[in-house]
Amino acid sequence: MRKPKIVVLGAGYGGLMTVTRLQKQVGVNEADIVLINKNDYHYETTWLHEASAGTLHHDRVRYNVTDVIDTNKVEFIKGTVLSINSEEKKVVLEKGEVEYDYLVVSLGAEPETFGIKGLKEHAFAIANINAARQLREHIEYQFATYNMEEEKKDERLTIVVGGAGFTGIEFLGELTNRVPELCREYDIDFGKVKLICVEAAPMVLPGFDPELVSYATAQLERKGVTFMIGTAIKEATENGIVVGKGEDEVEEIKAATVVWAAGVRGSSIIENSGFEAMRGRVKVQPDLRVPGHDNVFIIGDCSLIIDEKVNRPYPPTAQIAMQQGELCASNLVALIRDKGELGHFTFDNKGTVCSLGHDDAIGVAFGKKMTGGTASFMKKMVDNRALYMIGGPSLVLKKGKFNVL
Repeated sequence: MRKPKIVVLGAGYGGLMTVTRLQKQVGVNEADIVLINKNDYHYETTWLHEASAGTLHHDRVRYNVTDVIDTNKVEFIKGTVLSINSEEKKVVLEKGEVEYDYLVVSLGAEPETFGIKGLKEHAFAIANINAARQLREHIEYQFATYNMEEEKKDERLTIVVGGAGFTGIEFLGELTNRVPELCREYDIDFGKVKLICVEAAPMVLPGFDPELVSYATAQLERKGVTFMIGTAIKEATENGIVVGKGEDEVEEIKAATVVWAAGVRGSSIIENSGFEAMRGRVKVQPDLRVPGHDNVFIIGDCSLIIDEKVNRPYPPTAQIAMQQGELCASNLVALIRDKGELGHFTFDNKGTVCSLGHDDAIGVAFGKKMTGGTASFMKKMVDNRALYMIGGPSLVLKKGKFNVL
């Protein structure tokens, strides 16, 4: 009897959790497991803001896929996915095709620019390792160049961050640590530097505890961040951005560095493959399968599940992706063993922590609000826990965060 073939697309949090759980639960004679990823490494998406600011080396943010998978049980294919042919049960890659019996799509997110003119051309996105390296090097170049020019351009020292959600705030927190170092290194007056956060919504960190948000904004403002709340970016240009609070009131902000951190969408491969989606996210069934496709699971940033308590989709977070990966693996085991009903996804919220730099943070965990060093310690423990769940103690020792002071 032919073994079923399980193909997992993407080595992010959800994909790796699925594979590492499958390799523990499925015997080599029960199924063939294939993991496809465009890079041979996994990167911690929730650490990219540190690599982007230059407070953490980019190599600390990633580890090899083969460090956590059992290559005796899992075939790893380094390849770029172009589309999924669900009728023929094939994944189309840049080089070749891979057939499947069961498919797990965990392809991650892409920046969502909402059609704002010039963002793709002139703004940086904290999207992956290479983007983080490019942004870090760009910022350092601006500081290194400032005093080298006869006519000093203050816009070289202006950094605009579009978006006051988690990514934007955590990146700004890292910048408040990194910028003083750059000023000392390149003999620049810190007073010349401008860190500006532009947010179209009427608040910072929407949905977060208001008391903690007040603490976060006060801390960042004290360290030099200016917030422009209720202000939309209308356009990005070679020289900076154009913002507005209404249809007629617009203002140009000159800045050599514009970072877009105001939204993500699911992978465009989802829509290119004919799945019914909203901004690249598929509304999956409670068992994480795609309606009408009993052999296709979609998890992580490409899945859409409604939080019935607030009647809104769950946000695309690493915590949710990892929990989906665990359920996805157990449901696949049930399918290949013909064990009846599949489990339904229920999000178990372990808490949320937002970093404000290496020694400061805000968070809610175990039902308690935390700020400062306590929250910062919890943030590092959350990061280490994610490593432990996928790669065990050895990965924590290799990549974990232990500078808790």
